[in-house]
Amino acid sequence: MFYCIALSESCDSIRTKNDDAALQQDSIVSSTVNSDSVKPVLQTVSTASINNTKIDSIVSFAETLIGVPYKYGSVNPAEGFDCSGFITYVFNHFNIAVPRSSIDFTDKGSAIDLPLAKRGDLILFTGTDSTEKFVGHMGIVTQNNDTLKFIHSTSGKQYGVTITPLSSYYMGRFVKVIRYL
Repeated sequence: MFYCIALSESCDSIRTKNDDAALQQDSIVSSTVNSDSVKPVLQTVSTASINNTKIDSIVSFAETLIGVPYKYGSVNPAEGFDCSGFITYVFNHFNIAVPRSSIDFTDKGSAIDLPLAKRGDLILFTGTDSTEKFVGHMGIVTQNNDTLKFIHSTSGKQYGVTITPLSSYYMGRFVKVIRYL
């Protein structure tokens, strides 16, 4: 990504060719006045860093909901969440619209190879009925270093919002990982 702080020359004159692609991405430009002079200070801040901060905030917020019980069809933390209700509640807290049902995420976002999954990506699974092969459960990746872990609201043994390692059970139900943001 491209960062530029310039006192007397433009950012365009000091960036490298490698930065051109980054400049084509969304960025925020602000202008302030340096107190030692009247020359403007231009600052281009990469939206990737803003998104990474927001993604970390989203996951951190989701983690504050650990222990909220499972309740089918609910998006209310006072009552409980189903898996997609949990995702809806977390993302809506940050004013990010998402589909309400896990199956509606099937064709959303960008598919990511499992080893490249990172914090904030969504992980999609089939439901618990092994004869059905469509998306029926989902969570948010919390980490993917030695072991991928995800936070979700489960109707299983944990019965509520919990962080779970990607076990052989979940790998048997794995559909894909998507980068929604």
